[in-house]
Amino acid sequence: MSSAFPEIYLVRHGETEWSRSGRHTGHSDIPLTAVGEAAARKLAERLSGPSFSAIWSSPSARARKTCALAGFGSGAVIRDDLAEWDYGAYEGITTKEILAKRPGWQLFRDGCPNGETAADVGARADAVIQALRQVAGSILIFSSSHFLRVLAARWLGLPPEGGAHFVLDTASISVLGYEHDLTEPVVRRWNQR
Repeated sequence: MSSAFPEIYLVRHGETEWSRSGRHTGHSDIPLTAVGEAAARKLAERLSGPSFSAIWSSPSARARKTCALAGFGSGAVIRDDLAEWDYGAYEGITTKEILAKRPGWQLFRDGCPNGETAADVGARADAVIQALRQVAGSILIFSSSHFLRVLAARWLGLPPEGGAHFVLDTASISVLGYEHDLTEPVVRRWNQR
């Protein structure tokens, strides 16, 4: 399913030890596992069809390594606003561990102590969207799950908390785009593995 309009390809980084175990990984630079590296290499073939006017990556080592292994590292621009959610006090902790101390907690509703709220991440996503709309052509983005989920919500005009309704696997590809014209943003494909 191709489009006459620009498309934004979103790639979540490959597997890390922390993504596999469910630990919140914001600023910690956890390397890709062997499985994550293999999946990142396979992205090269999966992304070989479209041509991209720009390639952007989160500053995290896991996103940059995924980008490089997929064959796009030399052309990538590192953008700080593509960084994963700042989990503050919850960095490196699983949801199960957080819920044991704070029953009912939800990341997208409650945010993180000493970290970001959904509104904070949404403001960064809005800046990325504004920049996306200035580029003529399709764009390839490498980043992390929670940030990309908020980006998708904001692309659709949903509040940042709407990112809770999207799930992303490691090394997945999703595509944002338009339907009838540039005033109708849509999700064209989601979480393809």
